[in-house]
Amino acid sequence: MKQASDRELMARALELAARGMLTTTPNPRVGCVIARDGSILGEGWHERAGEAHAETRALADAIARGNDPRGATAYVTLEPCNHHARTPPCTDALLASGIARVVAAMRDPYRAAGHGADRLAAAGVAVEVGLLEDAARELNAGWIKRVETGRPWVRVKVAASLDGRTALDNGTSQWITGPAARADGHRWRARSCAILTGIGTVRQDDPQLTVREVATPRQPLRVIVDRYGETPPQARVLAAGEVLVFTATPPRIKWPPHVQTRALPDPNGRIDLVAMLDALGEREVNELHVEAGAKLNGALLAAGVVDELLIYLAPCVLGDPGRGMFDLPVALTRLEDRFALRVHSVEPLGDDWRIMARIER
Repeated sequence: MKQASDRELMARALELAARGMLTTTPNPRVGCVIARDGSILGEGWHERAGEAHAETRALADAIARGNDPRGATAYVTLEPCNHHARTPPCTDALLASGIARVVAAMRDPYRAAGHGADRLAAAGVAVEVGLLEDAARELNAGWIKRVETGRPWVRVKVAASLDGRTALDNGTSQWITGPAARADGHRWRARSCAILTGIGTVRQDDPQLTVREVATPRQPLRVIVDRYGETPPQARVLAAGEVLVFTATPPRIKWPPHVQTRALPDPNGRIDLVAMLDALGEREVNELHVEAGAKLNGALLAAGVVDELLIYLAPCVLGDPGRGMFDLPVALTRLEDRFALRVHSVEPLGDDWRIMARIER
């Protein structure tokens, strides 16, 4: 029987980590494979905060299968943690198991939990770090950004015609893209910690901002940018669940008790968008999914807080004066000031196309 290589076993650990895509928040998505001579002895992944980590689950799975992990290799997508939090350090479990070698995809950027690889190496365990690191970082882009900067990964989703129009001049936008693109958009909602929109979109479209097209064990926090606090109490986005409204002034409307508010004015009397991202980071939001209008999209882009664009393009033309994607607060006068992008992927979805692009910094 063909034995798996280190690369194949780490790829399997990444597959396992992805099983926690919708459930691990605010923790990272982590997978682990225990193997000897290329044969898998046990597997595990982190499912929810407060529950066993991937390494502990994989070791328990090996024992349950009747496999002794002593002298085996642990393939883990993130450097084993080295601190006491809701669960004991994974380094303790690995050392107690007699694991002889640990291959980690990436170092742990969370300082309080880091240096697990160093501790394992000091105890005589062979340690290697960096196998499939790009894939591991991709899986946890939001968590990594939050622990490194204190702010979430900001993804702006836009559905548009081929000429870049998101709606007719009268605001009509449902539906520019087809069912496959809309379902895909809900998958991105589901993996996010929070979904953000603006008061203009609430008034125009009355969105629910919930995950409906795909099965999910939880609904993300819903966030509204509402300068004067004027979101109508009957708005569907306020119907139930956790809602947070950012304002620049005390709200003019009385909302239900489950709606939280926070005033973050900037010197011009608008909402301080950078401070808003800091506040969401404090709430342990890893991935912020934005579904807003051109004005808020443009303000976020100009504030330098956008990391990624998720653009769905439909094979149609709406023409002028249709509404665009980004209404910048100040018009650009030099091409040198444009926002450079790096295209990450282009995928067909039904009759539409999904373009994933990232801001070049």
